[in-house]
Amino acid sequence: MLQNGVTDQDTKIAGEAHEAGKGVIIVVNKWDAIEKETGTLENYKKDIYEKLKYLSYAPMLFISAKTGQRVDKLFELIQKVAKQNAMRISTSILNQTINEAIALVQPPTDKGKRLKIYYGTQASTKPPTFIIFVNNKELFHFSYERYLVNQIRKEFGLEGTPVRIIIREKNEKEL
Repeated sequence: MLQNGVTDQDTKIAGEAHEAGKGVIIVVNKWDAIEKETGTLENYKKDIYEKLKYLSYAPMLFISAKTGQRVDKLFELIQKVAKQNAMRISTSILNQTINEAIALVQPPTDKGKRLKIYYGTQASTKPPTFIIFVNNKELFHFSYERYLVNQIRKEFGLEGTPVRIIIREKNEKEL
């Protein structure tokens, strides 16, 4: 991958894994063959994440299969990501995190109507999928969804795994 950078095939495979909700680790092989200067690693990381923006949650590891450099760390990382992908978060702790996120950044408004988030619960794992109950789905902008995902990641880690959010309306009468 280094000689060619991120190839179309790399992008296609990474996209398939992301869409399927699989845990992802970006592994760069043949790191021993690269002449390194100050900032080489950071520049490679930046370039790869730029081409695979949707995998910003995926850890990256530079290895050499030939010399065995950092291969042992790869197996540790595989176990960690698998655990994160299968993580279950209790409803009460999830809602505490959501409420803290709401206190920091108020939900958006549109034409005088404010999004109300009633509560959230985890629907499944592999990948962690959360259902958020709101007053009006139309008010739940994708940027606020991204914000909530980032807050959930910040609180629970979820490194190497996509996080899915499903928005459901809950009428006031039902409460």
